[in-house]
Amino acid sequence: MPAITCIDDLKTLYRRRAPRMFYDYAESGSYTESTFRENCTDFQRIKLRQRVAVDMTGRTTKSTMIGQEVAMPVALAPVGMTGMQCADGEIKAARAARDFGVPYTLSTMSICSLEDVAEAVQAPFWFQLYVMRDQEFLEAIIERARRARCSALVLTLDLQILGQRHKDLKNGLSAPPKLTLPVLLDLATKWRWGIGMLRTKRRFFGNIVGHAKGVGDTSSLSSWTAEQFDPQLDWDKIARIRDLWGGKLILKGINDPEDARMAAGFGADAIIVSNHGGRQLDGAVSAIRMLPEIVQAVGDQVEIHLDSGIRSGQDVLKALALGAHAAHIGRAYIYGLGAMGEAGVTRALEIIRNELDVTMALCGERDVTALGRQNLLIPPDFLQPWA
Repeated sequence: MPAITCIDDLKTLYRRRAPRMFYDYAESGSYTESTFRENCTDFQRIKLRQRVAVDMTGRTTKSTMIGQEVAMPVALAPVGMTGMQCADGEIKAARAARDFGVPYTLSTMSICSLEDVAEAVQAPFWFQLYVMRDQEFLEAIIERARRARCSALVLTLDLQILGQRHKDLKNGLSAPPKLTLPVLLDLATKWRWGIGMLRTKRRFFGNIVGHAKGVGDTSSLSSWTAEQFDPQLDWDKIARIRDLWGGKLILKGINDPEDARMAAGFGADAIIVSNHGGRQLDGAVSAIRMLPEIVQAVGDQVEIHLDSGIRSGQDVLKALALGAHAAHIGRAYIYGLGAMGEAGVTRALEIIRNELDVTMALCGERDVTALGRQNLLIPPDFLQPWA
Protein backbone atom coordinates (compact mmCIF):
# COMPACT_ATOMS: atom_id res chain seq x y z
CA MET A 1 0.00 0.00 0.00
CA PRO A 2 1.37 3.46 -0.84
CA ALA A 3 2.06 5.92 1.96
CA ILE A 4 -1.11 7.72 3.06
CA THR A 5 0.00 11.32 3.55
CA CYS A 6 -3.16 13.38 3.01
CA ILE A 7 -6.93 13.11 2.73
CA ASP A 8 -6.69 12.98 -1.07
CA ASP A 9 -4.66 9.76 -0.78
CA LEU A 10 -7.52 8.20 1.16
CA LYS A 11 -9.98 9.50 -1.43
CA THR A 12 -8.03 7.81 -4.24
CA LEU A 13 -8.05 4.49 -2.40
CA TYR A 14 -11.71 4.92 -1.47
CA ARG A 15 -12.69 5.42 -5.10
CA ARG A 16 -11.05 2.12 -6.02
CA ARG A 17 -12.63 0.13 -3.19
CA ALA A 18 -16.18 1.47 -2.75
CA PRO A 19 -19.06 0.69 -5.13
CA ARG A 20 -19.64 3.51 -7.56
CA MET A 21 -23.11 4.43 -6.29
CA PHE A 22 -21.83 4.95 -2.74
CA TYR A 23 -18.72 6.83 -3.86
CA ASP A 24 -20.95 9.11 -5.95
CA TYR A 25 -23.36 9.49 -3.04
CA ALA A 26 -20.59 10.94 -0.90
CA GLU A 27 -18.71 12.83 -3.59
CA SER A 28 -21.50 14.90 -5.09
CA GLY A 29 -23.82 17.83 -4.55
CA SER A 30 -27.23 18.84 -5.78
CA TYR A 31 -28.05 20.11 -9.27
CA THR A 32 -25.00 21.89 -10.83
CA GLU A 33 -22.86 21.21 -7.72
CA SER A 34 -21.66 24.83 -7.62
CA THR A 35 -22.07 25.12 -3.82
CA PHE A 36 -20.47 21.69 -3.36
CA ARG A 37 -17.36 22.94 -5.21
CA GLU A 38 -17.24 26.40 -3.64
CA ASN A 39 -17.37 24.93 -0.13
CA CYS A 40 -13.80 23.76 -0.83
CA THR A 41 -12.45 26.40 -3.24
CA ASP A 42 -13.42 29.28 -0.94
CA PHE A 43 -11.17 27.83 1.76
CA GLN A 44 -8.30 28.08 -0.72
CA ARG A 45 -8.82 31.83 -1.13
CA ILE A 46 -7.87 32.38 2.51
CA LYS A 47 -4.11 32.52 3.05
CA LEU A 48 -2.09 31.87 6.18
CA ARG A 49 0.16 34.39 7.89
CA GLN A 50 3.60 32.88 8.46
CA ARG A 51 5.41 33.88 11.66
CA VAL A 52 8.97 33.07 12.75
CA ALA A 53 11.22 33.34 15.82
CA VAL A 54 8.36 32.15 18.02
CA ASP A 55 8.68 29.42 20.67
CA MET A 56 6.79 26.50 19.13
CA THR A 57 7.20 24.00 21.97
CA GLY A 58 4.38 22.77 24.17
CA ARG A 59 1.71 22.97 21.49
CA THR A 60 -1.79 21.63 22.10
CA THR A 61 -4.81 20.98 19.90
CA LYS A 62 -7.01 20.10 22.88
CA SER A 63 -10.24 22.01 23.30
CA THR A 64 -13.89 21.52 24.23
CA MET A 65 -17.12 21.09 22.26
CA ILE A 66 -20.37 21.88 24.14
CA GLY A 67 -18.47 21.28 27.37
CA GLN A 68 -16.93 17.96 26.27
CA GLU A 69 -13.13 17.73 26.28
CA VAL A 70 -11.77 16.79 22.85
CA ALA A 71 -8.35 15.93 21.42
CA MET A 72 -8.95 18.57 18.78
CA PRO A 73 -12.02 20.72 18.02
CA VAL A 74 -13.29 18.41 15.28
CA ALA A 75 -16.34 16.12 15.24
CA LEU A 76 -17.35 13.42 12.79
CA ALA A 77 -20.45 14.76 11.05
CA PRO A 78 -23.58 12.67 10.42
CA VAL A 79 -23.47 10.89 7.06
CA GLY A 80 -26.38 8.80 5.83
CA MET A 81 -25.75 5.20 4.74
CA THR A 82 -22.26 5.14 6.29
CA GLY A 83 -22.73 1.38 6.73
CA MET A 84 -22.88 1.04 2.94
CA GLN A 85 -19.46 2.64 2.49
CA CYS A 86 -18.00 -0.18 4.55
CA ALA A 87 -19.67 -3.03 6.44
CA ASP A 88 -20.74 -1.85 9.93
CA GLY A 89 -19.39 1.55 8.97
CA GLU A 90 -21.11 3.55 11.69
CA ILE A 91 -19.73 1.26 14.40
CA LYS A 92 -16.21 1.48 12.97
CA ALA A 93 -16.34 5.27 12.65
CA ALA A 94 -17.73 5.66 16.18
CA ARG A 95 -14.99 3.45 17.63
CA ALA A 96 -12.29 5.41 15.82
CA ALA A 97 -13.72 8.70 17.10
CA ARG A 98 -14.01 7.36 20.65
CA ASP A 99 -10.42 6.15 20.71
CA PHE A 100 -9.12 9.38 19.16
CA GLY A 101 -11.04 11.60 21.54
CA VAL A 102 -13.50 13.43 19.28
CA PRO A 103 -17.31 13.27 19.00
CA TYR A 104 -19.08 10.99 16.55
CA THR A 105 -22.54 11.86 15.21
CA LEU A 106 -24.85 9.05 14.10
CA SER A 107 -27.31 9.89 11.32
CA THR A 108 -31.02 9.10 11.44
CA MET A 109 -30.44 7.48 8.02
CA SER A 110 -27.72 5.17 9.29
CA ILE A 111 -27.39 1.48 8.46
CA CYS A 112 -26.32 0.49 11.98
CA SER A 113 -28.99 1.43 14.50
CA LEU A 114 -28.68 3.52 17.64
CA GLU A 115 -28.72 0.31 19.64
CA ASP A 116 -26.04 -1.30 17.45
CA VAL A 117 -23.65 1.61 17.97
CA ALA A 118 -24.37 1.96 21.68
CA GLU A 119 -23.72 -1.74 22.30
CA ALA A 120 -20.53 -1.84 20.22
CA VAL A 121 -18.96 1.44 21.34
CA GLN A 122 -19.94 1.53 25.02
CA ALA A 123 -19.46 5.31 25.16
CA PRO A 124 -21.69 8.34 24.59
CA PHE A 125 -22.03 9.68 21.06
CA TRP A 126 -24.16 12.33 19.36
CA PHE A 127 -27.33 11.61 17.40
CA GLN A 128 -28.50 13.60 14.37
CA LEU A 129 -32.26 13.86 13.97
CA TYR A 130 -34.26 14.39 10.81
CA VAL A 131 -37.75 15.57 11.71
CA MET A 132 -40.39 13.22 10.31
CA ARG A 133 -44.14 13.71 9.95
CA ASP A 134 -44.82 10.54 11.97
CA GLN A 135 -45.02 11.96 15.50
CA GLU A 136 -45.02 8.52 17.10
CA PHE A 137 -41.80 7.59 15.31
CA LEU A 138 -40.25 10.97 16.15
CA GLU A 139 -40.95 10.64 19.86
CA ALA A 140 -39.78 7.02 19.88
CA ILE A 141 -36.45 7.69 18.19
CA ILE A 142 -35.71 10.56 20.58
CA GLU A 143 -36.38 8.18 23.47
CA ARG A 144 -34.17 5.55 21.84
CA ALA A 145 -31.37 8.12 21.55
CA ARG A 146 -31.77 8.88 25.25
CA ARG A 147 -31.60 5.17 26.15
CA ALA A 148 -28.50 4.80 23.94
CA ARG A 149 -26.82 7.45 26.15
CA CYS A 150 -26.43 9.98 23.34
CA SER A 151 -24.87 13.08 24.87
CA ALA A 152 -26.22 15.57 22.31
CA LEU A 153 -29.03 15.82 19.77
CA VAL A 154 -27.98 17.37 16.46
CA LEU A 155 -31.18 18.63 14.86
CA THR A 156 -30.81 19.12 11.09
CA LEU A 157 -32.88 22.03 9.80
CA ASP A 158 -32.00 22.15 6.10
CA LEU A 159 -33.56 18.92 4.82
CA GLN A 160 -37.29 19.55 4.95
CA ILE A 161 -37.37 18.97 1.19
CA LEU A 162 -34.71 17.00 -0.70
CA GLY A 163 -32.50 18.76 -3.21
CA GLN A 164 -32.05 16.65 -6.35
CA ARG A 165 -28.73 14.85 -6.67
CA HIS A 166 -28.38 13.75 -10.26
CA LYS A 167 -25.81 11.01 -9.66
CA ASP A 168 -27.96 9.24 -7.08
CA LEU A 169 -30.90 9.09 -9.50
CA LYS A 170 -28.74 7.87 -12.37
CA ASN A 171 -27.07 5.21 -10.21
CA GLY A 172 -30.32 3.97 -8.69
CA LEU A 173 -28.96 4.56 -5.18
CA SER A 174 -30.41 2.18 -2.60
CA ALA A 175 -29.43 0.30 0.54
CA PRO A 176 -28.66 -2.46 -0.10
CA PRO A 177 -27.99 -1.87 -3.81
CA LYS A 178 -30.40 -3.32 -6.34
CA LEU A 179 -28.54 -6.03 -8.26
CA THR A 180 -28.89 -4.74 -11.81
CA LEU A 181 -26.33 -5.73 -14.43
CA PRO A 182 -24.31 -2.46 -14.16
CA VAL A 183 -24.27 -2.78 -10.38
CA LEU A 184 -23.19 -6.43 -10.53
CA LEU A 185 -20.36 -5.55 -12.91
CA ASP A 186 -19.20 -2.79 -10.58
CA LEU A 187 -19.44 -4.96 -7.46
CA ALA A 188 -17.40 -7.69 -9.17
CA THR A 189 -14.37 -5.39 -8.89
CA LYS A 190 -15.09 -4.41 -5.25
CA TRP A 191 -14.41 -7.74 -3.59
CA ARG A 192 -13.20 -6.28 -0.26
CA TRP A 193 -16.50 -4.42 0.09
CA GLY A 194 -18.48 -7.50 -0.90
CA ILE A 195 -16.78 -9.80 1.61
CA GLY A 196 -17.48 -7.31 4.39
CA MET A 197 -21.14 -7.06 3.44
CA LEU A 198 -21.54 -10.83 3.33
CA ARG A 199 -20.22 -11.03 6.90
CA THR A 200 -22.59 -8.48 8.42
CA LYS A 201 -26.33 -8.62 9.06
CA ARG A 202 -26.60 -4.81 8.90
CA ARG A 203 -27.60 -3.86 5.35
CA PHE A 204 -30.75 -1.79 5.88
CA PHE A 205 -31.64 1.49 7.59
CA GLY A 206 -31.42 0.23 11.14
CA ASN A 207 -33.08 3.22 12.79
CA ILE A 208 -36.18 2.88 10.62
CA VAL A 209 -36.83 -0.71 9.49
CA GLY A 210 -38.75 -2.46 12.25
CA HIS A 211 -39.30 0.81 14.14
CA ALA A 212 -41.48 2.94 11.86
CA LYS A 213 -45.11 1.91 11.52
CA GLY A 214 -45.63 -0.17 8.41
CA VAL A 215 -41.93 -0.45 7.60
CA GLY A 216 -40.95 -4.04 8.23
CA ASP A 217 -38.57 -4.43 5.31
CA THR A 218 -36.92 -2.48 2.51
CA SER A 219 -39.87 -2.91 0.14
CA SER A 220 -41.89 -0.41 2.18
CA LEU A 221 -38.97 1.81 3.21
CA SER A 222 -38.56 3.98 0.11
CA SER A 223 -42.20 5.05 0.01
CA TRP A 224 -42.15 5.83 3.74
CA THR A 225 -39.02 8.00 3.60
CA ALA A 226 -40.24 9.83 0.47
CA GLU A 227 -43.28 11.02 2.41
CA GLN A 228 -41.81 11.55 5.87
CA PHE A 229 -39.43 14.55 5.84
CA ASP A 230 -41.51 17.27 7.47
CA PRO A 231 -41.85 20.39 5.28
CA GLN A 232 -43.74 22.15 8.09
CA LEU A 233 -40.76 22.17 10.45
CA ASP A 234 -40.65 25.60 12.10
CA TRP A 235 -39.38 27.17 15.32
CA ASP A 236 -42.46 26.05 17.26
CA LYS A 237 -41.83 22.41 16.31
CA ILE A 238 -38.14 22.82 17.09
CA ALA A 239 -39.09 24.09 20.55
CA ARG A 240 -41.25 21.01 21.14
CA ILE A 241 -38.38 18.74 20.12
CA ARG A 242 -36.02 20.66 22.41
CA ASP A 243 -38.38 20.19 25.34
CA LEU A 244 -38.98 16.52 24.49
CA TRP A 245 -35.22 15.86 24.34
CA GLY A 246 -34.23 17.86 27.40
CA GLY A 247 -30.47 17.54 26.83
CA LYS A 248 -27.70 19.21 24.87
CA LEU A 249 -29.06 20.52 21.57
CA ILE A 250 -27.12 21.48 18.45
CA LEU A 251 -28.88 23.08 15.47
CA LYS A 252 -27.35 22.13 12.12
CA GLY A 253 -27.89 23.83 8.78
CA ILE A 254 -27.58 27.52 9.73
CA ASN A 255 -26.17 29.51 6.80
CA ASP A 256 -27.67 32.96 7.32
CA PRO A 257 -27.15 35.59 10.07
CA GLU A 258 -30.88 36.04 10.63
CA ASP A 259 -31.37 32.30 11.19
CA ALA A 260 -28.31 32.33 13.45
CA ARG A 261 -29.87 35.06 15.60
CA MET A 262 -33.08 33.03 15.83
CA ALA A 263 -31.12 29.93 16.87
CA ALA A 264 -29.06 31.83 19.45
CA GLY A 265 -32.18 33.31 21.02
CA PHE A 266 -33.74 29.87 20.99
CA GLY A 267 -31.24 28.60 23.55
CA ALA A 268 -29.30 26.03 21.51
CA ASP A 269 -26.01 24.83 22.98
CA ALA A 270 -24.36 25.22 19.57
CA ILE A 271 -25.17 25.94 15.95
CA ILE A 272 -23.47 24.38 12.94
CA VAL A 273 -22.87 26.73 10.02
CA SER A 274 -23.57 24.40 7.11
CA ASN A 275 -25.22 24.13 3.70
CA HIS A 276 -25.46 20.33 3.94
CA GLY A 277 -22.17 19.93 2.10
CA GLY A 278 -23.68 21.48 -1.04
CA ARG A 279 -26.28 18.71 -1.23
CA GLN A 280 -29.40 20.85 -0.74
CA LEU A 281 -29.65 24.46 -2.01
CA ASP A 282 -27.35 24.63 -5.00
CA GLY A 283 -26.28 28.26 -5.41
CA ALA A 284 -26.09 28.91 -1.68
CA VAL A 285 -23.01 30.72 -0.41
CA SER A 286 -20.26 28.47 0.95
CA ALA A 287 -20.26 27.89 4.70
CA ILE A 288 -16.81 29.44 5.19
CA ARG A 289 -17.91 32.62 3.35
CA MET A 290 -20.97 32.94 5.58
CA LEU A 291 -19.08 32.22 8.81
CA PRO A 292 -17.73 35.77 9.47
CA GLU A 293 -21.19 37.35 9.15
CA ILE A 294 -22.69 34.74 11.46
CA VAL A 295 -19.91 35.18 14.00
CA GLN A 296 -20.47 38.93 13.92
CA ALA A 297 -24.20 38.41 14.42
CA VAL A 298 -24.15 35.92 17.33
CA GLY A 299 -20.54 35.13 18.22
CA ASP A 300 -20.87 35.84 21.95
CA GLN A 301 -24.28 34.20 22.37
CA VAL A 302 -23.85 30.60 21.19
CA GLU A 303 -21.07 28.15 20.38
CA ILE A 304 -20.48 28.20 16.61
CA HIS A 305 -19.29 25.15 14.68
CA LEU A 306 -18.63 24.88 10.95
CA ASP A 307 -19.40 22.02 8.56
CA SER A 308 -19.11 21.79 4.74
CA GLY A 309 -15.90 21.85 2.73
CA ILE A 310 -13.27 20.82 5.28
CA ARG A 311 -10.69 18.46 3.80
CA SER A 312 -7.55 19.27 5.83
CA GLY A 313 -6.17 20.48 9.11
CA GLN A 314 -5.45 23.81 7.43
CA ASP A 315 -9.15 24.15 6.64
CA VAL A 316 -9.92 23.48 10.31
CA LEU A 317 -7.42 26.17 11.33
CA LYS A 318 -8.97 28.71 8.93
CA ALA A 319 -12.45 28.02 10.29
CA LEU A 320 -11.26 28.42 13.88
CA ALA A 321 -9.34 31.59 13.04
CA LEU A 322 -12.48 33.08 11.46
CA GLY A 323 -14.39 32.56 14.68
CA ALA A 324 -15.70 29.00 14.71
CA HIS A 325 -15.33 27.15 18.01
CA ALA A 326 -15.05 23.79 16.24
CA ALA A 327 -15.35 22.05 12.86
CA HIS A 328 -17.15 18.95 11.57
CA ILE A 329 -15.82 16.60 8.90
CA GLY A 330 -17.95 14.28 6.78
CA ARG A 331 -16.45 13.33 3.45
CA ALA A 332 -12.89 13.43 4.83
CA TYR A 333 -13.56 10.56 7.22
CA ILE A 334 -15.84 8.70 4.78
CA TYR A 335 -12.87 8.55 2.37
CA GLY A 336 -10.87 6.85 5.11
CA LEU A 337 -13.69 4.49 6.07
CA GLY A 338 -14.31 3.37 2.50
CA ALA A 339 -10.60 2.97 1.88
CA MET A 340 -9.45 1.17 5.03
CA GLY A 341 -12.34 0.72 7.45
CA GLU A 342 -11.84 1.79 11.06
CA ALA A 343 -8.10 2.23 10.53
CA GLY A 344 -8.87 4.61 7.67
CA VAL A 345 -11.05 6.81 9.88
CA THR A 346 -8.25 6.92 12.44
CA ARG A 347 -5.76 7.79 9.69
CA ALA A 348 -8.01 10.64 8.48
CA LEU A 349 -8.15 12.04 12.01
CA GLU A 350 -4.37 11.69 12.40
CA ILE A 351 -3.77 13.54 9.13
CA ILE A 352 -6.06 16.40 10.09
CA ARG A 353 -4.61 16.75 13.59
CA ASN A 354 -1.03 16.68 12.27
CA GLU A 355 -1.81 19.31 9.62
CA LEU A 356 -3.58 21.45 12.21
CA ASP A 357 -0.69 21.15 14.66
CA VAL A 358 2.11 21.90 12.16
CA THR A 359 0.24 24.76 10.51
CA MET A 360 -0.59 26.26 13.88
CA ALA A 361 3.10 26.20 14.81
CA LEU A 362 4.21 27.81 11.55
CA CYS A 363 1.63 30.53 12.11
CA GLY A 364 3.25 31.23 15.48
CA GLU A 365 0.57 29.75 17.74
CA ARG A 366 0.89 27.07 20.41
CA ASP A 367 -2.72 26.73 21.57
CA VAL A 368 -5.59 25.94 19.21
CA THR A 369 -7.92 28.09 21.30
CA ALA A 370 -5.73 31.17 20.62
CA LEU A 371 -6.24 31.12 16.84
CA GLY A 372 -7.78 34.25 15.36
CA ARG A 373 -7.76 36.75 12.51
CA GLN A 374 -4.12 37.50 13.31
CA ASN A 375 -3.26 34.17 11.67
CA LEU A 376 -4.94 34.84 8.32
CA LEU A 377 -4.54 36.94 5.19
CA ILE A 378 -8.01 37.43 3.78
CA PRO A 379 -8.99 38.89 0.38
CA PRO A 380 -10.80 42.24 0.81
CA ASP A 381 -14.00 41.02 -0.84
CA PHE A 382 -14.17 37.85 1.28
CA LEU A 383 -15.53 39.64 4.33
CA GLN A 384 -17.98 41.91 2.55
CA PRO A 385 -21.59 41.25 3.57
CA TRP A 386 -23.78 39.75 0.86
CA ALA A 387 -26.49 42.12 -0.35
